Amino acid sequence: MTEVRDDLPPPTAGAGHDPSPGGVQPGGPEREFTVEARSQLRMVVRRFMQHRLAVASLVVLVLVVIASLIGGRVWHFRFDAVGPDLSKPPSWKHPFGTDGIGHDTLAQVLHGAQKSVQVALLVAFVSTGFGTVLGAVAGYYGGKVDTLLMRFTDLVLSIPSIAFLAVLAAKVAHGSGNWLFIAFVLSALAWTYIARTVRATFLSLREKEFVEAARALGAKDRRIIFRHLLPNAVGPIIVSATIAVAVTILVETSLSYLGLGIQPPDTSLGLLISQNESAATTRPWLFYFPGLFIIIIALTVNFVGDGLRDAFDPTQTRVRA
Repeated sequence: MTEVRDDLPPPTAGAGHDPSPGGVQPGGPEREFTVEARSQLRMVVRRFMQHRLAVASLVVLVLVVIASLIGGRVWHFRFDAVGPDLSKPPSWKHPFGTDGIGHDTLAQVLHGAQKSVQVALLVAFVSTGFGTVLGAVAGYYGGKVDTLLMRFTDLVLSIPSIAFLAVLAAKVAHGSGNWLFIAFVLSALAWTYIARTVRATFLSLREKEFVEAARALGAKDRRIIFRHLLPNAVGPIIVSATIAVAVTILVETSLSYLGLGIQPPDTSLGLLISQNESAATTRPWLFYFPGLFIIIIALTVNFVGDGLRDAFDPTQTRVRA
């Protein structure tokens, strides 16, 4: 009789031992498949890169901004320098030609674009910051706070723009119409739309489960607003900021064209168009090159804004590899 020992360890899976049907080892499949985790920022970048027109517009916009901010410093002609070449058409020496007193048009366009871009970026920064804070507070607290802040916003919206333009004209008449003053005056008009957008976003977000969880954990209102709600509202805020840049470029151009904006000896794209309007048929390079820069900046900013709006759209969950 063979003795059966119960003190031996259980047999292990090895050669010639198949503990499960089909030869599959217990505890998991033969090969593990993993899915690469994607952060929200990475998904936004992927969706934006799929928007080819927005990507191309971003490249063109960056080149134009770099040229406007740096090009005037490295170009061998100054925007206010007078040369011997009078009313010359575009050439290798003067790619954008010259005006009636010898100013290099390329240097003037670069300097004018620099002022327009500086005004637009400052307006976008100031109006977006102020409008975001006011809209966030109104949307999060609601009630009387929301009513008070939104009625103040409606009051600013109801003020005729001509009143601000009159103040601007008075400042210009006294010689203080510099680009910083113009930027802050335009910022006083632009924040209202951003505040409304942020308020609407916060009204929809404040009832979400993660906000209730943060309150249950004892998070303060300031932390909930800036650490939980604001990151989830960054999409509409960025889109509103890009729209503010495009609108400010056009408004500043209009003000300068009407004589209410940047004044000589400084210059801007709108001022160049206003000064050379009469030369549109005889010396078209003086009129069309500044206009072309305005069109390029406005269109590229709008296309980039469209791409950002699609990239931040939470309903777009499918991302191509």
